[in-house]
Amino acid sequence: MSQFHIINGEGISLEAVRKIVFNQTMKLELSDNAIQVIQHCRTYLDNKLSGSDDFFYGINTGFGALCNVKIDDERIKELQENLVLSHAAGTGSEMPKQIVKLMMFLKIHSLSFGHSGVAVATVQRLVDMYNKDVVPVVYTQGSLGASGDLAPLAHLVLPIIGKGEVTYNGQRLPGEILEDKFGWKPIELQSKEGLALLNGTQFMQAYGLWSLFLSERLFNIADFCAALSYDAWECKEEPFYEPIHRIRPHKGQLDTAHAIRKLIKGSMINQQTKPQIQDPYSFRCIPQVHGASKDTLHYMHKTFATELNSVTDNPIIFPDEDLILSGGNFHGQPLALAMDHLAIALAELGNISERRTYLMLSGQRGLPVFLAKDPGIHNGLMIAQYTAASIVSQNKQLCTPASVDSIVSSNGQEDHVSMGSNGATKLYQVATNLENILAIEWLTAAQALAFRRPMTTSILLEEKVAAYRNKVTFMEHDRIISYDIRETVLFFREQEWKIE
Repeated sequence: MSQFHIINGEGISLEAVRKIVFNQTMKLELSDNAIQVIQHCRTYLDNKLSGSDDFFYGINTGFGALCNVKIDDERIKELQENLVLSHAAGTGSEMPKQIVKLMMFLKIHSLSFGHSGVAVATVQRLVDMYNKDVVPVVYTQGSLGASGDLAPLAHLVLPIIGKGEVTYNGQRLPGEILEDKFGWKPIELQSKEGLALLNGTQFMQAYGLWSLFLSERLFNIADFCAALSYDAWECKEEPFYEPIHRIRPHKGQLDTAHAIRKLIKGSMINQQTKPQIQDPYSFRCIPQVHGASKDTLHYMHKTFATELNSVTDNPIIFPDEDLILSGGNFHGQPLALAMDHLAIALAELGNISERRTYLMLSGQRGLPVFLAKDPGIHNGLMIAQYTAASIVSQNKQLCTPASVDSIVSSNGQEDHVSMGSNGATKLYQVATNLENILAIEWLTAAQALAFRRPMTTSILLEEKVAAYRNKVTFMEHDRIISYDIRETVLFFREQEWKIE
């Protein structure tokens, strides 16, 4: 049975968005209040234009460098449709369907605040498309992260005017077919509507939020992987003792030390006397490295919670104050900086994870080299570490900040841009890369743990390993490791990884 999220023209929490995103049956509905404020703004704009000869950017003028060109009243509708058509210049790979749907939701939510001048019917069409799972084909390249995510948003809204392409029931269909299939006549865009639909940070927001939700899970998985590796490589518990972290009380560091202590509590392996004085940094500094990365989440949460409930259109209409103001709320710099920061934080989790994998395969501390049961004739997990190293290196390359770049566009009118859209897609790639890096560490640590038998790790970790062995068995002989990595990623996605 479908559940409904009521869009009421008011703020929403990140947690509410998470529930919408991950509930496949969730439908959207405009509340009476949302309809009222959208209509109120539209009526104000119509009245304003009918009684004024003033220039209003993008409403009765051209766009960008053409902002001083006045458009005759009878051609305003043509202007708006031309805007959408001309800005649909995206290229590159297609956005994942689930992120496009999130982008649609974010655009609907933003328009519901009643500062954009769109008609209720236009917003309702986007709601209907969302509810019917009619998902526009949108491309990843084309936005500069300022003046709004123009090209991606143009592709997002093409179907409402009967253009572009959509996916529906696994089929790729032209936007023109929606009238025959659903009885949806193409929307005739009124003044300001094309600009309202194209201006905004919803492409960046969608990628950033999706990556944020994924990152929260990966941070927990990283702690589980680190704890299993710690025990499998017979490390000392001393670096996780509470007094060490009490006197350097970064929140992420404190939380990570606490998590590792809980994860290894009761481990027989941990209770052994360890001959080494210290362990390498990749084990000893888990709280400091994982913790520093976790602290970036607070910055990311704050930035995206604010952006989620912001109007990023231009110009912005204030009916009750009789103002139509042209500004720069579409500029993605706040998001660009936050996403670059999170990408670096995630890359560091992968960096330290690969080092732990490398050490477990090194043939030290009583473990066979490459964790092969019969080294020489079998190669064990040798090449799994190669794969991890390759992905780690790619993440480092992807972490060159996008937000420090800018290229002038629109004849110099748009002379500083955020490049946050590139930062958004890079962040998503770094996050998905990290999932594979951690899968390789978990695969390696579980293999190493088997060589410690009959000794056991903690109850928490043993339960996870037992569940894992239903998907990926101990490697007795060489086999196709790619399959094991893929199954480990699926295991990550199926399991609960919260540490209370």
